Amino acid sequence: MTTTTPRTHASAALHTPVIDWFETNARDLPWRRPEAGPWGVMVSEFMLQQTPVSRVLPVYEQWLARWPRPADLAAEPPGEAVRAWGRLGYPRRALRLHAAAAAITERHGGDVPRDHAKLLALPGVGEYTAAAVASFAYGQRHAVLDTNVRRVFARAVAGAQYPPTATTAAERHLARGLLPEDERTAAAWAAATMELGALVCTARTPDCHRCPIADRCAWRLAGSPAHEGPPRRGQTYAGTDRQVRGKLLAVLREAVGPVPQSALDAVWDEPVQRARALDGLVADGLVEPLADGEYRLPHS
Repeated sequence: MTTTTPRTHASAALHTPVIDWFETNARDLPWRRPEAGPWGVMVSEFMLQQTPVSRVLPVYEQWLARWPRPADLAAEPPGEAVRAWGRLGYPRRALRLHAAAAAITERHGGDVPRDHAKLLALPGVGEYTAAAVASFAYGQRHAVLDTNVRRVFARAVAGAQYPPTATTAAERHLARGLLPEDERTAAAWAAATMELGALVCTARTPDCHRCPIADRCAWRLAGSPAHEGPPRRGQTYAGTDRQVRGKLLAVLREAVGPVPQSALDAVWDEPVQRARALDGLVADGLVEPLADGEYRLPHS
């Protein structure tokens, strides 16, 4: 016999309004459509890490048009994945997605596995991505904790303006406790809380008047207290090694063949930083040095 606790009632009181809000307000995104399939969901999850939807959409569409199945991507050199990644940023994700596609092709007959443990065993797939694919692609019951969901839970339940910098065991425990028991409802809850954090419960300017659970939000009921932790600093880009790496990769992506050192030298004046950035790209497997002093995107 199932025991109903006050916490169960509190969780259920959040589920219906948030899911109802989602059904009315969810964005029509291509990876949410039935034709996207599990592979489309997986591609979107790799691309959306630390990257806004507006930047992902055109690259996602081109990617799926070129590689509609994991085997299609696995059949090409990893450098082509890096090339197609364009300016999404954090291009190691392209290599990881290519490696995951190869593993799916070799181990699972070209079909993205349904089992959470098998998803987690794929290269480049961590706890979040495995849970997200299992939930969004296969309608399973998993706690899906991205930055948006963590912020919603921090405010609505914990009464804090922001979640901790890194995901904690307490957050995972809370997320599991908030999961609806029914698989279909749990999958809807995962998508709905993510969308609520993306559109309404945003980091800088939450629109509490549009929030379906504003009347029971612990942070709002406490008077919206300010964040008490260390200052939250935005990431800088200009002048960093990340910017230099991006400029070097842009030259290689646009080239039809190997690129001489002189072409790479032309993109950044400071030689020490340029060399450090290029060495980092080689170490990360994003650039392949050739015997004659030229460079290319990886072929194997």
